[in-house]
Amino acid sequence: MKNTMNRRDFLKAGSMSAIALTLSTSGLGSLGSVKHGMAATRNPNSSSFGYGPLVKDPGGVLDLPNGFQYRIISEEGGRLVDGRPTPAMFDGMAAFPGKQNSTILVRNHELSGNHEFPVEGKNPYNKEATGGTTALIVGPNRKLTGEYVTSAGTVRNCAGGSTPWGTWLTCEETLNRGHGYVFEIDPLDPEGEMSKTPIRDMGAFSHEATATDPETGIVYLTEDSSPSFFFRFIPNDRSQKVGALQKGGTLQAAALEEKPSSMASDFNDGQTFGIVWKDVDPEKPSDEAIEKDCIQFSRLEGAYFAGGVFWFDDTSAGDGNLGRVYRYIPATNTLELFYESTDKNDLEMPDNICMTPWGDLWIAEDGGGVDRIIGMTPEGEVYTFAENRLNNSELAGPTFSSDGKTFFVNIQVPGLTFAIWGPFAWRNAGRQRLMGHAEPPASYAPQVSDKLAAFAERKGMSNLEAAAFSRHGMPLL
Repeated sequence: MKNTMNRRDFLKAGSMSAIALTLSTSGLGSLGSVKHGMAATRNPNSSSFGYGPLVKDPGGVLDLPNGFQYRIISEEGGRLVDGRPTPAMFDGMAAFPGKQNSTILVRNHELSGNHEFPVEGKNPYNKEATGGTTALIVGPNRKLTGEYVTSAGTVRNCAGGSTPWGTWLTCEETLNRGHGYVFEIDPLDPEGEMSKTPIRDMGAFSHEATATDPETGIVYLTEDSSPSFFFRFIPNDRSQKVGALQKGGTLQAAALEEKPSSMASDFNDGQTFGIVWKDVDPEKPSDEAIEKDCIQFSRLEGAYFAGGVFWFDDTSAGDGNLGRVYRYIPATNTLELFYESTDKNDLEMPDNICMTPWGDLWIAEDGGGVDRIIGMTPEGEVYTFAENRLNNSELAGPTFSSDGKTFFVNIQVPGLTFAIWGPFAWRNAGRQRLMGHAEPPASYAPQVSDKLAAFAERKGMSNLEAAAFSRHGMPLL
C-alpha cells in the first residue's frame, strides 16, 4: 500500500519516537462489549465481549481497548547499534526469549530497489539488493536495548515464520532472477554464512509465509501470487536443529483427494476436503503445481502452526473478495474453510496471523483503509483489538513475547514497531488446541447426519471430530 505520510512529515507531526500512551490501568474489570457487523466474541477471562470498544488515541496513531497501552520501540531511519540507519518497510516478525527476561524480535524489511533506508549488510547475499532482516533486543521494561542487522542482500522480505529451534525463516516475495527463496536467520549469529545461503529445495517462487510442525519438522509454506499454491517441505534431516534445513528435502503442493474442481474459489459451504501431496520441482514449483492440478487459491498470505493445526489465509478470496481463513489438520490430512468474511467491518483482506497465548487467532489486515488487528475465536466470531489511525499503511508482524505479556506489531510505512501490553487473557494451551478442532461457523461446518450428531453429543465430541473420524473410516456408529 502506498504511504500517505513520509517519515520526515511524520516526525514533524509529533516527535513520536518517545511516545508511550496509557489509555487506562483499570484492568480486567474494565472489559466491555464490542461488536462489528453481526459478530462478537467472549473474552475467556470475562463474561463480556472482546476487550471492549477501542479508545481513541490522542496521538492519532493506534487505537486500543481500555486498559491497554503502547510504546513505539523502533522507527525507520533511527540508529542501529553500529550507527547504520534502521531500514524501512517493516513486515513479518517473530519473538524469541533472550537473556535476562528480554525478548529478541526478528523483523523483515520488504525492500526492493533503491530506498532512503535500505538494509545495509556487511555480509549480503546480493550486494545490489536492499532487503533483509534486523533484530531488536527488548528489555522486560519493554524498552529497546539494541538493534542490529541479521541478514542482507535479499528482495522483498515479506513474511516468514519462526522455527521450534529458535530461528527465523525469512521469505522473499519475488520472482526476480536469483531470488524468490527462503533463508534461515539465527538472531544469535547475525549476518552469518547461513543467513545468505538460500534453502533452494524450499522452492523458487513468490514466497509469503512459513510455519513448522514441531512434531514432524515439516515446514508449510504459502505463496503470494495469483494463482497461488499451498506447499509443504519435508526436510531430509528432521533433527530440528539450526542449519538442518540446508541439507535439502522434498517440496510438495496440496491437491484435493476427491475433487470436482481444483479452484479453491469453488469450495462450497459445508465441505471438508481430503488432501494429497504431489512432488514438485523446487526450481519451477508453481508451474508444476498447475500441471499436476493442485489447488489454486486467490492470493495466500499469513501462516501459523498451533495446537496441531496449520492456519493460513487467502487475502482476496470469497464472494466479496474480503478474505478467507483456512485450517489444515495434518493428523487427518484435511483442509477446511474455517471463515469467510462477508462484511468488511468484520474482516477485510487478512494478512499476517498469529495465535494468542489464550487461543484466539489474531489477524493483521491489509485492506487499504483503516487497517486493524482482528481477533477470531474458536466459535468463528470476530472482534477488533487495534486500529491504525496514522495512515492507510498495513499492520504487519503480529507476535507475542514468550511470556505472553507483550504484543508486538508493526506499521509498515513509516516503519514503526510497537510494544503493547495490558490485561491480556491468561495463557491457555488447551484453548489453543480447542481452536484447532472447534467447529467452523455453521455455514462452513461439515454436514453430519442427525444420528451422528447425537452420537457426538453423547460422547462429548464436536461434530467436526465425528465427521473427521467417519470420513476416514472409523466405525463410530
